[in-house]
Amino acid sequence: MEQTMFNNEVILSWLRYFSENVDINLAKLKMLDITGRNKNLIPTVMSNRAVLVFTDAGHPEIFYDMWNAELGDCVIWYNEGSDPVGPIKHDRVSDMINRGINASAAMLILNPNAATNYQIGIDNSRFACGSVQYVCREARAVIISKLNLGDQNNICIISGESIAVEAAMIAAEGSVIAVEYDRRDRNTMECNVEKFGLSNVIIVDSLEDGILDKLPVPDIAFIVASPRIGSEIKSLLAINPFIDFVIYTYDFETLTSLPALFMENGLERTEAVLIEVSRVNSKSMIEPFPAPWLISARSVKG
Repeated sequence: MEQTMFNNEVILSWLRYFSENVDINLAKLKMLDITGRNKNLIPTVMSNRAVLVFTDAGHPEIFYDMWNAELGDCVIWYNEGSDPVGPIKHDRVSDMINRGINASAAMLILNPNAATNYQIGIDNSRFACGSVQYVCREARAVIISKLNLGDQNNICIISGESIAVEAAMIAAEGSVIAVEYDRRDRNTMECNVEKFGLSNVIIVDSLEDGILDKLPVPDIAFIVASPRIGSEIKSLLAINPFIDFVIYTYDFETLTSLPALFMENGLERTEAVLIEVSRVNSKSMIEPFPAPWLISARSVKG
């Protein structure tokens, strides 16, 4: 069992404290422990009307970050100590942006505007502007579906910035290794991590120099195909021989080279999907988007 300063007894005492002081249905409460783990507070608050957060000291900008993520209307219920006793207070996030957290405690965050109907496929306008040309949201929804992520998955995403953002939200108990070779793309990825309040994304500039030995072992990889794909597959298989792959490509030569590459690395293709998306624009004209292939593969032994 994961070690935390908030054991069952402590959690129950905080639940009792808030239930006695706030009109809240505990059955609809989301609990989040952000101590000692890279947990995503902001996406959790965005998608839940009531979140009970257990936190330690050392979060000087936590409320400013929430305000910056357009959560200023959320109401924080809290007390002044580290124990669930004494008078309770409440303030909007917008009135707390200059405060930090100086001791371990719990706080109840109420967000009446929570997006409880969240669906995969974030609108591209929400991502940071920068060097990245984002895939259309419909294609991203298919990609996320095919990745079939669980909340504890570790995933390596190579040159797939918007995929990394949505994957990090889904794999809230896991981690995302975002490989960005271009400095400009790393800057854009960093902006997205800050914009969406993601704490479980690790950005690296390559898979070289044994970097994967120091990171969580990925069990899924999403690769935007490039001339490096052969070495990328080998590096990932060296860390986890049973890792699952999803390859994204528009390039016909890359597509036709994959069977030989899979055979060379002991992989078998499990699925091949062509994603075609068209929209009707403001002039009532059909506007097609580039049609990528998604090729899934896994170890023959696996």
